[in-house]
Amino acid sequence: MNVVICLFALLIDRIFGDPEKWTHPVIYIGRLIERLEKKFNSSLHRKMKGFFCVLIVIVTTGAVVGSIVWVSYKVHFLIGVFVEIVLISLALAQNSLQQAAMKVYNALDQENFETARKYLSWIVGRDTAHLEEQEIVRGVVETVSENTSDGVTAPLFYALLFGATGAWVYKAINTLDSMIGYKNDRYGEFGFFAAKLDDVANYIPSRITGFLILSFTKQAIHQPFPEKIKTWLIDAAKHPSPNSGFLEAATAIQLGVQLGGENYYGGMKSFRAFMGKPSIQLNRRHILNSIHHMYVATLFFYFIIGGICIAVAFAWS
Repeated sequence: MNVVICLFALLIDRIFGDPEKWTHPVIYIGRLIERLEKKFNSSLHRKMKGFFCVLIVIVTTGAVVGSIVWVSYKVHFLIGVFVEIVLISLALAQNSLQQAAMKVYNALDQENFETARKYLSWIVGRDTAHLEEQEIVRGVVETVSENTSDGVTAPLFYALLFGATGAWVYKAINTLDSMIGYKNDRYGEFGFFAAKLDDVANYIPSRITGFLILSFTKQAIHQPFPEKIKTWLIDAAKHPSPNSGFLEAATAIQLGVQLGGENYYGGMKSFRAFMGKPSIQLNRRHILNSIHHMYVATLFFYFIIGGICIAVAFAWS
């Protein structure tokens, strides 16, 4: 049943996205994390306090979503199905990721670089005020690539396995990582478990998604598939994240571009290892290509993982 529910959730998210002028459920998870962080992230034993913060957020999210789903099915089976479809669609970010990327693309297409930098700053953590077009494009392509797993295929993976509750427990984990999973003085200890749990949760979806990008999207510069896989694995290992590199490396290979390089955060320079070869110079069209990659990978991810779920269910029965 989850396979059918997820299909409708994907279609709703693809066509309609999130309703405008409303508060997304992730905001409430974020507010809970903020309150717990202010209360516990101080003094001694911050790593253990961070563990309890993670536990409280995950259990609360799972309990709330699970209760909503359970009550809905108790009222009527079709109401339960409808509620799960809506909840899962809200956990997916196809439409919102496309819209965010297209805002930057449209600004670039109008030669409005100041607006493009502003829109880019909404979706990346790096400084954007002085970026030229090529670096603006790199920021968008890297973000779309990474979030194809974080925001789309990973929540879909857990929705296929565990329904809406699984999808939203994953969203809680991912939100914890995005808010407190940083290696700095403030969050280094407190966010340790949040960062590690997100790495574990994304381990399988990120690798499957990267492989699907390599396998089913158009490659700009031809390269034999075994050679592509070798390059992919080597480049992915260079990334500071154990998961994001598999997405960015696959995207770089397929587009024939080079990702990574110098970024600035609060004026401080940070270098990220290069991925791919600069056979083609990054240009605004690559933003459209990265969005296409997201949809292609999501489609094949759904059919492959959904097919496995159906096969296992039949074998079990």
